[in-house]
Amino acid sequence: MSAEDGTARKPRIWLAILPLVVFAGLAAVFLIQLRSGEDSSFVPSALIGHDAPATNLPPLAESGLPGLVSADFKGHVTLVNVWASWCAPCREEQPLLMTLKNDPRFRLVGLNYKDKPENALRFLGEMGNPFAAVGVDESGRTAIDWGVYGVPETYLVGKEGRILYKHVGPFTQQSITGELMPEVEKAIASGS
Repeated sequence: MSAEDGTARKPRIWLAILPLVVFAGLAAVFLIQLRSGEDSSFVPSALIGHDAPATNLPPLAESGLPGLVSADFKGHVTLVNVWASWCAPCREEQPLLMTLKNDPRFRLVGLNYKDKPENALRFLGEMGNPFAAVGVDESGRTAIDWGVYGVPETYLVGKEGRILYKHVGPFTQQSITGELMPEVEKAIASGS
């Protein structure tokens, strides 16, 4: 064996070991996250505590409801639910939204995301309409401004027009009782 053969093999060994080292590093990161006890579905919002994005969405045609306009957030505690007819988890949470609409302490409004109007109308006809207003965001541009990762997502907007809370994914009875309603109570108590 020549000296050239010995030096040529060393880089090859590192190339063989490198994927194992990368895998071990990723496994360590996942293990640390798993043992941390943190909710991996939690996605923080940079908008919490900031004014709700400028919103001026047209109404859902033939719904008889107004569109979604930023000015309507002022003076009300408002729950903004981002939904779509093609969203299976939206169907799961719709019965809970139908219950929430009866709470007079806040307005429940919808931001219809990248949907066809006829499908959105059919969805509300089948599942019930919990919304006092529905704005149509066909392009998804307004949802991007709101920081939407996917549907459903729900934002609590205080009386001053600031985002106070964000929930990613469909509501469950537990998330409404344990997370949303305490945030609503805080919003009402603080006057914001």
